[in-house]
Amino acid sequence: MASSAPGRGGRQLILPAAAVALMVIVGAEPAAACYPRVFSFGDSLTDTGNFRFYYGNNSGEPALRPPYGETFFRRATGRFSNGRLVLDFIADTMGLPFVRPYLSGRRAEDFACGANFAVGGATALGPDFFRSRGFDIGDGRVHLGLQMKWFHDLLELLCRSGRSGCSDMISQSLFIVGEIGGNDYNLPLLSRVPIEKIRSFTPSVVAKISSTITELIGLGAKNLVVPGNLPIGCVPKYLLIFKSDDKEDYEPETGCLRWMNEFSEYHNKLLLEELEKLRKLNPGVTIIYADYYGAAMEIFHSPERFGIEEPLVACCGGEGPYGVSLSTACGYGDYKVCDNPDKYGSWDGFHPSEAAYKGIAMGLLRGTYTQPSIASTTSSCPQLTELGSSVEYKSRGTVLHFSAVAHVIVVYAGLVSNF
Repeated sequence: MASSAPGRGGRQLILPAAAVALMVIVGAEPAAACYPRVFSFGDSLTDTGNFRFYYGNNSGEPALRPPYGETFFRRATGRFSNGRLVLDFIADTMGLPFVRPYLSGRRAEDFACGANFAVGGATALGPDFFRSRGFDIGDGRVHLGLQMKWFHDLLELLCRSGRSGCSDMISQSLFIVGEIGGNDYNLPLLSRVPIEKIRSFTPSVVAKISSTITELIGLGAKNLVVPGNLPIGCVPKYLLIFKSDDKEDYEPETGCLRWMNEFSEYHNKLLLEELEKLRKLNPGVTIIYADYYGAAMEIFHSPERFGIEEPLVACCGGEGPYGVSLSTACGYGDYKVCDNPDKYGSWDGFHPSEAAYKGIAMGLLRGTYTQPSIASTTSSCPQLTELGSSVEYKSRGTVLHFSAVAHVIVVYAGLVSNF
């Protein structure tokens, strides 16, 4: 049963802001899409609805019901947040509709603008890897290998005249090998597997991401975005579970757990090194590293620049300094929901809020946290150049203004209810 959390500000209706955006862009021509299609892989940070189709509405997963989705969609869509994800902001800005969950479509026309294969809880590695190391994640969990199988199945649907007939479609599409690998670490972390042992998993996780990229390139992919891991030391649930009395365990500038963030940086270091090898092996392919870690740390270092007041607190969850507890969770038990999710860095203690996702996405789209810059890799995406010049911090230092995104939102407003 949900209740409004005391002391977290007054609940604000988001519709007036959307209405303002609608009025501003009435009559505006939709921007040409930067890419004709986007194909995405990943876990709950990228899942736009596959979870409910794979596990069913009776799975008990709270992300399938309110208050999830309350901020933008006004209903639960299967996204593990209160609103849009990084993928949604990228698609919007690039002139595309929200990327359809693969499991929600049946016809080729359903995937005219691409497909999203990400599923909440997915891992990069399969269950056999973990069993061989004495840790069982079960057989029902989606992993990157299964998502690639789905992609091959989709190609059979889209390429009726054979794979050769899809070469242009694949080469012109944008592939986002989403922030996957996090659950390969989260599951053992929550089971208190020592961090030294979990660290030994990282080369295998990165190798799986690398082999997936290589497979996509072999199929004809020319444009790939590969995100690194987020700073898990700033996750409210982990801040509670691994609470320490030693001040040295925390970053003084952010309050995040130092040793956990160092682990995220270790994963990202290995991933960057692997991507550089892949670039040398595939000189005709654009492989963009998306620095989720750096973009997110901007929020934790300077939350006021993003309009966020509580960067380390969950909007939806329990009591306590981080808005989470061990006995309740967002959608479970006597949980609390804040009045204004835009003021919080976390939605449910594990997943970022829409406000945080927006901040991360804009850091990537401006090119600040992509290597190479997304805008520099395509000449058919003027809106990315516009975004870089139009994103500004208001003098109050509290709200980000995104003029380049505004004209896109209304174009696809009618599609929101479809997902």
